[in-house]
Amino acid sequence: MASSYSYPELFLAGFIFTLPFLYEKCNFFRYYLKFFLYYAYVLITCTVLLPVVLLYPRDVTNLIVASRFCRYASHIVGIEWELRGLENWDNEQSYIVISNHQSSLDILGMFEMWPRMKRCTVVAKRPLMFAGAFGFGAWLSGLVFIDRLKTEKARLLMKQATARVIQEKTKLWVFPEGARYNKGCIQPFKKGAFYLAIDAQIPIMPVVFSQYYFLDSETKTFEPGKVVITTLPPIPTKGMTRDDLEALSDVVRHQMIDVFNESSKDLAKQKKIAI
Repeated sequence: MASSYSYPELFLAGFIFTLPFLYEKCNFFRYYLKFFLYYAYVLITCTVLLPVVLLYPRDVTNLIVASRFCRYASHIVGIEWELRGLENWDNEQSYIVISNHQSSLDILGMFEMWPRMKRCTVVAKRPLMFAGAFGFGAWLSGLVFIDRLKTEKARLLMKQATARVIQEKTKLWVFPEGARYNKGCIQPFKKGAFYLAIDAQIPIMPVVFSQYYFLDSETKTFEPGKVVITTLPPIPTKGMTRDDLEALSDVVRHQMIDVFNESSKDLAKQKKIAI
C-alpha cells in the first residue's frame, strides 16, 4: 500500500521531532533560536503597536506602552531581571543616564525599567532606524539616532536631544562604551555624554547591568539566567566645567565597576546555592 505522506511532509515531521533534541543538546542551535525568537517577538509587537504610537509621534511615553508588551520576550528567552536602586529615580528631574552595554539583550532590561523611569529616551546607532517596524516605532517613540562617522551632525543631534531633555524634564540614556562588550568588565568611556551633562548642568544617573554569565557569542552559549540592574544615586554636575570632565568620567566609571563586580558576584553565589 502506497504511503499517503509525501517526502516533504515526512522531512518536516522529522525536523519537528528533532527540535527538542537540538534545543537541549546543541548550543549553536539554541543560541540562534533564542535570538530569532527574541527579535521576531519584538518586531511583531512593534508592528502591532504602530497604530498606537502613530497617535503621539516622537513622544517618549510611547516607550512605556511598548515596554509593557515587549518585556514578555524575556520569558521567551529565559531571562529574569532584578531591579535595584529604583528609589533613586526622580520623575521630575532630568538626567543623562550612563549604562554599560553588553548585548542587544540590554533593551529587555530597559523594558523592565521604563514604567519606573517614565520619560526616558535613548541614543542609538542610526542603522537601527532602518530595522523595519522596530526602527520606525523607535523613531516615533523619540529615540535619538546618530551616525558616529558624521561627528558634527552627531554632536548637533545630541545637543538638540539634551535641550529637549531639559525642556520636557525627561532622561537621555547613553551607552558611553560605544560598543557592546560582554567579557566581564566595563570598557573605557567615550566623553560625549559627560560633555552634555556638564554643559547642561544635568545630573548623571549611572545604571549598571551585572555580567551576562549565561551568554557567550564565541561558544554560542545562551542559557537561562538572571541579571541585576542597579541604579546608583545621581551624580550632580552643577558648578562643573569641562576641566572637570576627566575626573567626572573616572569617578562614574569606577563606581559602576565596583557595582558591576559586586552584583555579578552576588549572582554567582546564588547560582552555586541553586546548584
